[in-house]
Amino acid sequence: MDIKELTASIEGKLIGNDEFFSIDGFTGKFTFLNDAHTGDIVIRHWIDETGIKIAFDKNIACLITQNPKGCAVEMANKLNFPLIITDKIELANAYALSHTIEKFSSNSTNIVITGTNGKSTTSHLIYHILKTAGYRVLTNTDSESEFNTLIDPMVSKLISDEVINNGELDYLVIEVSEVQGWLGNLMENHAALMSEAINPKVGVITNIAMDHIGLVNSIDDVFNEITAVPEAIGDGVCILNHDDEMVMKLDAKNPFYFSMSELDLENAVYYDGQAILYHNKSILTNDQLPFTGNHFIQNILSAIGACISIDLDMNDIIGGVKSYRALNRRFAKLNDEPLIYDDFAHNPDGIRATISETIKLLPKNQTLYVVCAIRGSRGVEINKLNVEALVESIGENMELILSSSNDVVNDLNYVTEDERKVFFDTLNENDVEFVHYDNLDECLKETYGKADKKDIILLIGAQGMDPAESLLKNII
Repeated sequence: MDIKELTASIEGKLIGNDEFFSIDGFTGKFTFLNDAHTGDIVIRHWIDETGIKIAFDKNIACLITQNPKGCAVEMANKLNFPLIITDKIELANAYALSHTIEKFSSNSTNIVITGTNGKSTTSHLIYHILKTAGYRVLTNTDSESEFNTLIDPMVSKLISDEVINNGELDYLVIEVSEVQGWLGNLMENHAALMSEAINPKVGVITNIAMDHIGLVNSIDDVFNEITAVPEAIGDGVCILNHDDEMVMKLDAKNPFYFSMSELDLENAVYYDGQAILYHNKSILTNDQLPFTGNHFIQNILSAIGACISIDLDMNDIIGGVKSYRALNRRFAKLNDEPLIYDDFAHNPDGIRATISETIKLLPKNQTLYVVCAIRGSRGVEINKLNVEALVESIGENMELILSSSNDVVNDLNYVTEDERKVFFDTLNENDVEFVHYDNLDECLKETYGKADKKDIILLIGAQGMDPAESLLKNII
């Protein structure tokens, strides 16, 4: 690859030197400016003249950006340093991902997971099954889902670092956000673009629901972002949620289905209420499952479907599922008396599903305390949909407690007055009683203090609820 080929591939414009800057050319590694070494390529959403000077001093091959600030262009010309400017930084990151996989992991079998809910649990479960079976595998899923956006070269860096330090990989399990944007602007076709770059043998589509309000504003918008994913997967197998009406509208060449109801299909795995079945034969019973909530069983089904589709031995699949432990904040039990569950339910479907599953565990005449962190700095629209989901879900023997979590969030996750108001107004209009706390620590202390030992406390929400486990340790 030369720099002109790279520039053309990402629809960029080359400034400064028309050759790679480092004396030995390009190392093959895409990375961040702080981590870059001689011959690496850096991708940054923005760069100024100081960044250009740092790149020059580090002797990197070239720098790619979407937004040159200050005197970045003038500095690149002055230093005769190669700077590529592209209007679509996602093209650069997709190119980096594709190039990295081809160079460092060309023999791996690749699996991609996308959809609105359940991506992280499904990805992590597939990763666990493969790792337990003895394979060398890498995933970009972690407990906080920090690396699944693919809007920077992090995953490319993870892959190259892993292979250089520890040897070749057998599998890549890559989680891809179904909708993505930068500074409020939608990166169109993100999921399909990244899926194609990964060149997967198997692609999982968990469901299609509303999230990322502002980037998309209707379920049809979400569908349009995902609709090209099966085409990007090409001849690979698409693992599809048979229970999701929108997913079933997708046109997949090689579908494999999963369902919470019996399916009379050869290419399917399903749950009948007592066990998971494949080819109408039980492979895992309820008492062997790591968790039994319906939305988690759907994740198990999709992971099993993916592993079947890469011809993994069924005994390895069963063993991996049975030994799995959930990611942090995926219906994690934090305490026994009272029962406290913590879940990363941050959109309407997640809220409904998590509350519904928790209600099933509530003893008769006991109270379920639903403690919800309002989503900060995410806009009125998503918070309105979230509070409407709460209105639908709150019933008898349930109390609703809200937190703005001012004491634990940064300015990027601060709850605005409009976001708080839409919560309060919607609840008041529907005669739903609630208590609100500005600070999460006080919210948790008060709720824990009044809960009976047989009650259940359910913690839900995104960033505003992330520190709850550590706070509760001190409280309890």
